[in-house]
Amino acid sequence: MSLKHRHPKRLAAIFFCLAFSCEPLFYCTGIITSAEDASEDSQAQPLRPPPGLQQLGKHRLWVDLKKRYVVVDGSVCLREGQLEMFACPRGTKEHEAIIAVDCPAQFLHAALLSVGAQSGNTVSYEPAYKPASGTVIDIYLLWKSADGKKHQTRAQNWVRYLKTGKAMPYDWVFAGSGFYTDKSTGKRHYMADAGDMICVSNFNTAMLDLPIQSSAAAAGLLFTAYKKRIPPLRTPVRIVLIPRPSENKTESPPMPVVSGRNAPETAP
Repeated sequence: MSLKHRHPKRLAAIFFCLAFSCEPLFYCTGIITSAEDASEDSQAQPLRPPPGLQQLGKHRLWVDLKKRYVVVDGSVCLREGQLEMFACPRGTKEHEAIIAVDCPAQFLHAALLSVGAQSGNTVSYEPAYKPASGTVIDIYLLWKSADGKKHQTRAQNWVRYLKTGKAMPYDWVFAGSGFYTDKSTGKRHYMADAGDMICVSNFNTAMLDLPIQSSAAAAGLLFTAYKKRIPPLRTPVRIVLIPRPSENKTESPPMPVVSGRNAPETAP
C-alpha cells in the first residue's frame, strides 16, 4: 500500500513515515520474524523499541518532543466485521476494533499533550448534535509482512466506509475523553481506558473521535474493517500519531532528514 496525502501541509507527516521505514524497527526478537509467524502464534514477540525516542513509563509508548509525534505499539485483533473503534487498549473492546494497543488510553492522551496536541470536546447531543473537536491527529501504521516487506499506510485505509465501499475519508480529532469518580472508592478513572481510545462511532467518552455524525447503534454503524488491506491477526503494528498544526499557525513541524532510496528526489 502506498501513502497518499490530500494536503501539502501533511508532507512532513509522510516524511516521518518514510524515515521510520529506513530504520530496522520491524524486526522481532526470538522466533517471530514475520506477519505469517505472528498469525500462528498468540505470543508474538514485540517490535524492537524505536531508536532515539523517549519511552513513557513501562508501556510500549514513545514520544519525540522535538519533532512532535507519538509512537505506540499494538497488534491486529480483528480483520472483518463492523467497527465502533479503530483501536482500543488491550483487554477491552477487541471484538469491535482492528488494533489492540499495548498502552492504557490515559497515557496515550498524556503523550499527545506532550507533543503539542490540544484536546477539545467530546460529542454532545443536547440541545442539538455537536461533533467532537480538538487537534486533528494524523495516524500512520507500520508493519512487516510474511515476505519480509515493510509496509506503511494511513490508518483510514484499514477502515471501509459502507456508503462508498472505499477507505474512510475522515480524520480523527483529539476529543480528550474525560474522568469520572467512583463514589464507592473515591477513585478517579479516565473513561477511555475502558476501550474508547480511537473511535469511528461517536462516544462522549472517546479520546479520539470522528468530527462527523457516526452512530454507535448497530443498525447505524458506518464502518467495517477493510479485510483485504489488513495483515493477519496478531501481526505487530507500530502506530505513529502526529498532531496536525492548526490552520491559523504558520509554523510547521520540523522537516525530518530522509536519506537513501526512500528520499524523494523533488518536493511535491
